[in-house]
Amino acid sequence: MRVLITGSSGQIGTNLALRLLADGHSVFGVDRRANPWTGAFPTLLQDLATPQREFRGGIGGAPYPPCDIVVHLAANAKVYDLVEQPHRALENINLTFNVLEYCRANGLPVIFSSSREVYGDIRRYLTEERSADFSFTESPYSASKIAGEALIYSYARCYGVRYLVFRFSNVYGRYDTDIERMERVIPLFIRRLSRGEPVTVYGREKVLDFTYVDDCVDGIVLGMQRLLAGEVVNRTINLAYGQGNSLVRLAELIAEALGVQPQIIVEPVKRPGEVTYYVADITLARELLGFTPRVPLEEGVRRAVAWSLRGEG
Repeated sequence: MRVLITGSSGQIGTNLALRLLADGHSVFGVDRRANPWTGAFPTLLQDLATPQREFRGGIGGAPYPPCDIVVHLAANAKVYDLVEQPHRALENINLTFNVLEYCRANGLPVIFSSSREVYGDIRRYLTEERSADFSFTESPYSASKIAGEALIYSYARCYGVRYLVFRFSNVYGRYDTDIERMERVIPLFIRRLSRGEPVTVYGREKVLDFTYVDDCVDGIVLGMQRLLAGEVVNRTINLAYGQGNSLVRLAELIAEALGVQPQIIVEPVKRPGEVTYYVADITLARELLGFTPRVPLEEGVRRAVAWSLRGEG
């Protein structure tokens, strides 16, 4: 496969690219920042959120090499940041529009990285793909992913663009320590607890579905193969571990891996835009892709801590 990855300098993009290279495929990355982890594949530095008009052979006249499939991962992805800076949610929509125009102009299928955020703050605990109720939208970030999905579906109907939409949930692991750029809960907790500092949990009962990055990449690769083969086309699929854990439990597991006693501050009220409960129904991923997540949170946390402290794992 010849694969173009947008957002290739991020955590999922880097892990996916290196996996594809190891499997003998070619990768071309597009991102607005250089990859801080590896130079193993070429990366075009380009801001895909800016308005574009040229899409034949590239976006905005930039020369892209021929490819077979696009994996669209690029996004402003920190929920609370987009509550404070909602214009960044509009950038996410512009990103997806530009990528879809490129796919339309060049006859390419696309994998779109959506999010469990599209379900909102689920009070009914329904996470089967058809149960998403967009009236539960909690934040500009979740709205941007809903809009991205809507654009995908419209391009499939109007222009025949083939797609798979994956709804990810709290992906963590290697290449996830640049928290100055994007503050994620697991690397943040690792850093603070390793320094003997307290961590804050907004809601003792907050439960989320954490997905180790290798499981996420496995699912994406399975989807790419089946999409290109025409076996699974134009479907929306939850891609997660399928098990919930509280943030208090997460902090305890990280402290255990670090060999420290955790200081956990529990705030009773969630922050605006945040989801307080999500456990993915991954039945469809199992049935359509043969997806089987292999890394439970206990093991994934040990790997994430080892990599964070020693750059390996």
